[in-house]
Amino acid sequence: MSNIRQLREKTPESEKITINLGYVDLGRIDLLVQEGFYSNRSDFIRTAIRNQLGCHADVVTRSVERHTMELGLRDYTRADLEALRDAGEVLHVKVVGLARIDPDVSPELAVQTIGSITVLGALQAPPEVKKALADRIR
Repeated sequence: MSNIRQLREKTPESEKITINLGYVDLGRIDLLVQEGFYSNRSDFIRTAIRNQLGCHADVVTRSVERHTMELGLRDYTRADLEALRDAGEVLHVKVVGLARIDPDVSPELAVQTIGSITVLGALQAPPEVKKALADRIR
């Protein structure tokens, strides 16, 4: 019994997901596998996902940058928020210090463009904007 060793549990390097595909798409994947372009269905799906992530790399990068905390003073102007709205993006404010939303920002624009606000410090904004965003302020 002294020769028995407990092996560490290996943490998986990936996560299993389930997707539903139509029969035609599945048949086309199987054809590509049969022709040797991919080793199996999973190989095809992983490759397709990586290709899509590569196509959207700049969006992912911008999103990651938007979700990081900023230190110090951060002003949010009407022009900033209008640009986000026009780009179809949502801002997640994360500030350690002071976050200020300019007085000329309307409650409607704030609701359209600000998904959440986390401020460790202070938030300065027009009262009507704070009221409109009350459920998004943490």
